[in-house]
Parts: sequence; C-alpha cells; structure tokens
Amino acid sequence: MKTVVLAAGGTGGHLFPAQALAGEMAKRGWQVVALTDKRASAYAGDFSGATVETVPSAALSDRSPFGLLRAPFEILAGILVSRKKLNRLKPAAVVGFGGYPSLPVMLAACWGGYPTAILSPDALLGRANRALANRVKCIAANFPLKRFLPKDMSKVVYTGNPLRPEVVALADAAYEPPAADEGIRLLVFGGSQGARYFSETVPSAIARLPETLRTRLDIVQQCRPEDLGRVRKAYDGMKVKAELAPFFADLPQRVAWSHLTIARAGAGTVSELAAIGRPAILVPLPHALDDNQTPNADALVDAGGGWSFVQKKLTPAKLAALLDEIFATPQGLTTKAQAAKALGKPHATAALADLVEKLEKND
Repeated sequence: MKTVVLAAGGTGGHLFPAQALAGEMAKRGWQVVALTDKRASAYAGDFSGATVETVPSAALSDRSPFGLLRAPFEILAGILVSRKKLNRLKPAAVVGFGGYPSLPVMLAACWGGYPTAILSPDALLGRANRALANRVKCIAANFPLKRFLPKDMSKVVYTGNPLRPEVVALADAAYEPPAADEGIRLLVFGGSQGARYFSETVPSAIARLPETLRTRLDIVQQCRPEDLGRVRKAYDGMKVKAELAPFFADLPQRVAWSHLTIARAGAGTVSELAAIGRPAILVPLPHALDDNQTPNADALVDAGGGWSFVQKKLTPAKLAALLDEIFATPQGLTTKAQAAKALGKPHATAALADLVEKLEKND
C-alpha cells in the first residue's frame, strides 16, 4: 500500500483541506499519515482513515525574544524527527498545507528526495510555503497567485482548495434573488478575529436603511459572545428579524440560504462562497499576516462575484448606501452569484488527489 504524508499547521485553514485530502486518498486505497503539531491532536478524529503524529515546530513570527531565540532549535528538532518518521514511512508523496508546523516536515521531505507538493489556499504564498516554493516539485494553487511567486511558475497547478463535504453537497444549490416585497436573507460572519467590526458596523448601517427595506430583512449574524446583547438590542429596537450566535455549525447551509453575505476574505470563506455560488461583500481583515486576505477578495471581485472594501473606508453610511443600491436591483445579485460560481472549484479535493498520484508516478 502506498503512503502519503500530509503536513499541516494547527489551525482550521490548514487542517480542513488536509482532512479533505486524507479522506479522498484513503478512499483511493492509500495509507495516510498526517504530521502536525500538538495543537492538532484535538482534530485527530477528523482525519478520516488517517494516522496523526506530531512533530516539534515553532513560529518564526513569534514576537517574544525567548520565542525567537528558541524557534530555530525547535525547527531543527522538527526536521530531525520528521526525517526519522519519513525514513520509517517511506512515503510515495509528501504534501504540505502551510502553517509553521508544516515547515520542518516539508524541509525534511525535500532534502530526503521525496516527491513533494504544497497547497496555497490563499492568492499569495504564506510564509512557510514561501520558504518551500522553490524546493518542492509542485505547487497546488487555489486562486491566481499574486505575490511571492516561485522562480518556476510552470510548477503551479490550479487545483482549487479542498472543501468540506457539506460544502460540495451544496454546489448545485440554485440561487434565487429576493423578489419584490419579499424577505431579504442577509448572512454576516467574520470569525473570532473579525466579528467585532461587523457587530459595530452592520446594525448601524441597517438603521440607516429606508424602513420599507429594513422591515424585509432576515439577518443571520455571527457575534462575539460579549457583543450578543448589544447587537440583539439594536435589531430588536429596529424590529428587524435577526438570529445571532457566536458560532454556526451549519455555516455552509447558511451560505446557501443567503441572498447576500457580508464576511471576511479568508481562503476558506471565499472558496466556499464561490463553490456554492453566492454574492458577497468582503472586508479583508486589516491586520492579517502579509495582508493575505485582500488578494483573495480581489479574486472574487475580479471574477464579478462581489464587492471588496478596506475596513476603515466601509463606514455604516457607505454600507447602507451600498445595500440600498444592491437591493433596488436584485437581479444584479443573480449575475454576481453566477460569476462567483464560475470561480468555484467544488471538485478541488479530487483534483488535488489526482495531482498527488501523478506526482508519485512521475517521480
């Protein structure tokens, strides 16, 4: 049985695509081993058909002097541990999904001569992937790469970003724009880091809308726990129907339900909006590392699937004016939805699995 090693960071943006590929490769008869850091141990059960092992790692972006001093030694330890594990596993391919825990594994794989690939879910290479781009044999990309390009662009293959099965299941969900005088379904979410701005801006924008439009709204909004009471009071005072929660386990279904989404522009968010085919107003997280969300938003906007705004420039008054304009001509949302869907790659998991098998055969 052939073995594939998946090296992924300990956050969802890196782990979810790795989990999707793990399930696909297991279905194809491969043995799958995921190498990550201790943070991912809680996700071990989500790697369908895979064995999860840990390796030492450290973030070179650590701002503490002690962390920066310790990082090179932890990375070196991670490379040595990874090398030992790879010698034992003898994988036919090693795939990196970004995040600093992937770096020692992928460096050991490159130096060991194994067939290697990395996935870039964002429109620019993350810092770990940047260090590997000129070493690996192949780069699987999601959106057109904008910055930090490899020397050899011929190694870039646009597979898309592997998606959760519940997202893929909604890829054929039809889009119907809001009919005149009927309800308008608005979804707002921003993750733990990005929800605060939306909790402050969106209710204030809604308050500026004409009452005839405001009363048609049906809002689902993610809020930080400490903001729930304030946001609920604001919507109740406007008599606007709103469902608020810190987390929605069925977010893909909510995306498919929506007429319009207001969100951040992480790779997973933009990939899922495109796969399901829903228009969006995107506000890239202003303090994201290397401003990685703006190129993702640009990809959707360039395809015609939505709007993008710098956070400090999207005031409540400007958002209200935009919403008023959008819902005055709702057929335009259908055009945006179709454009978003054209950008989507719901079969990205299979495409990446095909790439892994091709990588192994061409070694």
